[in-house]
Amino acid sequence: MGRRRARIVVVTGASAGVGRATAIEFARQGARVALLARGAAGLAGARIDVERAGGEALELPTDVGDAEQVETAAREIEERWGAPEVWVNAAMATVFSPAWRITPEEFRRATATTYLGTVHGTLAALRRMERAGRGVIVQVSSALSYRSIPLQAPYCGAKFAVRGFTESLRCELLHERSPVRLTMVHLSAFNTPQFEWARSHMERLPKPVPPVYAPEVAARAIAWAADHRRRDVYVGAPALKTVIASRLLPGALADRIAADRAWAGQLLPERAAGERPDNLESPIPRDFGVRGRFNDTRRHSVQFALSRHRTPLLAAAGVAVLAMLLGARSR
Repeated sequence: MGRRRARIVVVTGASAGVGRATAIEFARQGARVALLARGAAGLAGARIDVERAGGEALELPTDVGDAEQVETAAREIEERWGAPEVWVNAAMATVFSPAWRITPEEFRRATATTYLGTVHGTLAALRRMERAGRGVIVQVSSALSYRSIPLQAPYCGAKFAVRGFTESLRCELLHERSPVRLTMVHLSAFNTPQFEWARSHMERLPKPVPPVYAPEVAARAIAWAADHRRRDVYVGAPALKTVIASRLLPGALADRIAADRAWAGQLLPERAAGERPDNLESPIPRDFGVRGRFNDTRRHSVQFALSRHRTPLLAAAGVAVLAMLLGARSR
């Protein structure tokens, strides 16, 4: 038998963090991976990682907030390799600050990358996947698309918008009987370099709210979601707890809990040493790699492992309940 054709995968935000880990994960499966991001240094590092993992890489410097740049990148991918089979929207930007300290331009830039970047990527992928008659679009989302927290108004607002856009588009694709599938992967807190490069107006340095997971955990979940028909995939117990709490807790109580715990939970004791560079307007000329600087991270998610096997687990639970009922009846 001949060698299986390499799958064509596109990852936005591929220069670092979860996006880069995802590109490496697909490369391990032998995929051709198109890498979209703004930073040349990070893209070059990601290309090396993808090739070391066994994949083929295509570097495409792209600002996903610019629809024309995304369309140009998608056209180049199609001309070089063909229509993408998996498109992962993982690009993001944020500002750590109370909303009243954030300028209109900062809101615009964070929204352009996190929300409009997802829209631009989705539509560019959709046009090509519809013509090819197959494809999967994976939206890398967050538990914060269900429950907002303080100090992250631009990011939370954008993630809520991504969920609303995706659910609307999903209905439209069902109506049209489209062959393209949409899935959303909702993440907990991850040890990525975003806490080193994100713009912040706080006196203390930002950090993820624990428990914190390694980016490779998210990457495995994203690759898995591309191959399984799940509407939503939750990664990490905190993400699932947040979604459940958002549906069960009264809004005022959830607001009070977030106000009391999430503010301090996102800040390190150490103070920021003057002005520090950030990537909101332009990339920092440095390769940040996959992981951030927080060492106490979880390399596996029991919750996600159970979710992957929910059908046999539910069947086993059903059998156990039935056996208990029959045993009680016989007694």
